[in-house]
Amino acid sequence: MTDCVDTLARDPNKTKVLVIRMLATADVCAIALPALRFFKQTLPEAEIHFLTYGESAKLIQQVEPSIRVQTLETDQWPDDFFKAMESFLGLAEKVIGQEYAQIINLDTAFMPCFLSRFLLDAGEPVSGNYLSMSIQDLLAKVQDQSLEASYVNALPEYLSSSFTGMYRWTLPWWEAPNLPAGGYPEFYLTQCCGLGMSALNTGIDLLADKRLNKLAQKQKVIGLCFEHAEDGVIYPYVEQLKTKLVQYGYHVWKGEEAGSEIKKRIKMMAASDLVVCKASGDRWYAQATDTPVLLITGASEPAVFMPDYATEQHSICPRHSEQPNRPELPCYCDQADNLAESIVSIFEQTE
Repeated sequence: MTDCVDTLARDPNKTKVLVIRMLATADVCAIALPALRFFKQTLPEAEIHFLTYGESAKLIQQVEPSIRVQTLETDQWPDDFFKAMESFLGLAEKVIGQEYAQIINLDTAFMPCFLSRFLLDAGEPVSGNYLSMSIQDLLAKVQDQSLEASYVNALPEYLSSSFTGMYRWTLPWWEAPNLPAGGYPEFYLTQCCGLGMSALNTGIDLLADKRLNKLAQKQKVIGLCFEHAEDGVIYPYVEQLKTKLVQYGYHVWKGEEAGSEIKKRIKMMAASDLVVCKASGDRWYAQATDTPVLLITGASEPAVFMPDYATEQHSICPRHSEQPNRPELPCYCDQADNLAESIVSIFEQTE
């Protein structure tokens, strides 16, 4: 249990607590959702508020209706640095007006840390991550044009934290023995932020896609979600893999069928027997529905994602890592035939 939770737990009066995590929706599913549930459990008398934006807000409102969700006025903060600062300064005024007993910033991005530092300098009860420089010094450097771009862009330069374990964030933790079973989210929340969580509650209870659920009564359903890839190489043999799997008698859907609607994607995964993806947010969406994942590892680190199954890690593919692709170079990507056979083996082992 963190110091901030300890302090609030001793207060018998109902309090308001603000939790900040403003990264992508998949990240909110993997990190913010279990953290919010942890605070609900350890602070049963507190009114938990959550600051995020966009689709993340809609998802949390549906799966945890007791959480009071607050958002930016737009789906994303402005790309322009000065407009973003203006937006977050306006947000800070609203936060101060809420009179929170505790503000916990779980975010590591610059602007949320800018917000938490402003609140800290204003005397608000902030814990977690914040800028290493005071807002007064930051604005002075902006005014005289002496602020280095590296300070804004390099996390080790701008990040300070009341979490005593945050130094681990910059270490190659995936090389250590006894890796956390929950991968990066468990590492971040328990070892970096120090939350005393015995397990991460990441489940999202949405009704499974009706059409796929009906098909799943007669055949295995597989989702191929390859629109994104952490290593920058989109899997190039999707159609070949789909053809092979259909020949084996499986029903196969592709990630683009879900469009940009996150809840639809999660519902489709909930009706599936296996999700195949590269290292991306799709791994966390599948985890939310307890759907097994085969990770096409590529050049990513599988220990970060801790999937149910994974292909071997290899160097980035010379042929497909550049746009346009260069057919004269060797290809390191997993071949469709081999993947299809591996998927058959997975189902044979689990029957």
